[in-house]
Amino acid sequence: MTPTSVVELGRQALEVTLLVSAPLFIAALVTGLVISIFQAATQINETTLSFVPKLVAIFLTLVVAGPWMLSVLIGYIQQLYEAIPTMIG
Repeated sequence: MTPTSVVELGRQALEVTLLVSAPLFIAALVTGLVISIFQAATQINETTLSFVPKLVAIFLTLVVAGPWMLSVLIGYIQQLYEAIPTMIG
């Protein structure tokens, strides 16, 4: 296994990680932004007001995007398992 292949493997792992986590991060970011604007407009400063909607948004995003996220991870893992013989030899 050459250093180039190790770097390529690490790059692919980071790429898949970012791709899979992006929907959850975007949902939390958008929800947090909307709640912050609401809190600024109404001057309600309650920490649970931002936490609970983020939790619900992340859960709903996981329900909607979960199958896609799982298929991306399964595809990457299958690719890794298929590449094991070429990495060893």
